[in-house]
Amino acid sequence: MIYQIRIKGHLGRQWTDWFEGLTITLEDNGDTLLTGPVVDQAALHSLLRKVRDLGMPLISAFASNPARQMRPTSNSKLGEENER
Repeated sequence: MIYQIRIKGHLGRQWTDWFEGLTITLEDNGDTLLTGPVVDQAALHSLLRKVRDLGMPLISAFASNPARQMRPTSNSKLGEENER
């Protein structure tokens, strides 16, 4: 599973190894975005503990799975008929 963890404040790139290889993106608004694969819930909790230990406020943690495709449902067919 790919996670995006947003924290308040800029984090230096030297922290990449400590955050287990997640990509560190410094955003213009002053936030830092940590992005990358997290193998399980234990690994996620470990990352969140590290954010806490730095004393940087956690803004959000978002999971996405790019390999998973949405399957059409009967409701999606109804939506297509309404678009015609």
